[in-house]
Amino acid sequence: MRLGFVVNDIKTEQAGYTTIRLAMSAVNRGHEVWFMGTGDFGYNTDDHVHARARTVTGKKYKLTTAFLSDLQGGKKSQTKCITVDDLDVLMLRNDPSQDTGYRSWAQSAGIIFGRAAMRHGVIVLNDPNGLAKAQNKMYFQLFPEEVRPTTLITMDRGEIKDFVEAQGGTAVLKPLQGSGGSGVFLVQEETKSNLNQIIESLTRDGYVIAQQYLHAAKEGDTRLFMMNGQPLKYKGKYAAFRRLRHGDDMRSNIHAGGKLAPAQITDVHLAVAEIVRPKLVQDGMFLVGLDIVGDKLMEINVFSPGGLGSAQKFEKVNFGHAVLDSLENKVSYMGYYRRNFDNVEMSTL
Repeated sequence: MRLGFVVNDIKTEQAGYTTIRLAMSAVNRGHEVWFMGTGDFGYNTDDHVHARARTVTGKKYKLTTAFLSDLQGGKKSQTKCITVDDLDVLMLRNDPSQDTGYRSWAQSAGIIFGRAAMRHGVIVLNDPNGLAKAQNKMYFQLFPEEVRPTTLITMDRGEIKDFVEAQGGTAVLKPLQGSGGSGVFLVQEETKSNLNQIIESLTRDGYVIAQQYLHAAKEGDTRLFMMNGQPLKYKGKYAAFRRLRHGDDMRSNIHAGGKLAPAQITDVHLAVAEIVRPKLVQDGMFLVGLDIVGDKLMEINVFSPGGLGSAQKFEKVNFGHAVLDSLENKVSYMGYYRRNFDNVEMSTL
């Protein structure tokens, strides 16, 4: 299998990233793996997508640190221009929120060139057409209301203040764009005197999400991975973990100081997963992360969902093997249809 990974920038990848873990496991299985940044693509006069991409020549790796060292320019690294349309699978693993600002052009690069590669039969995951719908947090509002906190999205100061009042003086405010807990504020009765300043700060960068505060969030949230519309399970274990708050910080994001703990997946978690399953399948979301608090979703991560290594740490199984098993099956099915049928669109296999 020829497998490509699109990342923001190869130089900024880290050994603990899910992308690096998946790529290393693929190399250890004997697959050909290529990495490209969002600025490495080209659409040539031959009507094919090309990319300046990097691979490793090592055959087996035990540590992601060694794999990443080679990938980022070690002795076993190789860089060349490849034809992306010749890949079997292209994994879009770049995070658009990291390119806000001076690299805003890079936010949709994977989607644009991924769509072009699909025309030539490359399996592109997650589906770029689905990802195009999800480039900001408005996508979350398209899922069933029963699993979402009560939410207002606006730039109107009066509407935001009225929403906070309707929620009893307690609500969460955050930017429509962004991730990792950046710019998230908990408004409470005792801090309402700062509400005008918070709104002013957030609206400088665009629309504001005002959201119902879920009191169960005090206990943290649960990240549950979904693959092919189902909770990701391997060797009887769910790919999941809990994120706990650090001190008085309301955010449980790891980048915001949250701590990790094992997760106990319950019928409530599985019920939430079942409710969102149809839309995830419809939008071609192969691998996503659900952030669940109580019986509600806090967020759906469709761009480069991370944490498979954390789930592996607690559950003692390598969930990357399940992901690669699925990719290998997709490539096998694609090959079967190519051999037996003409003019069949298989990009959503």
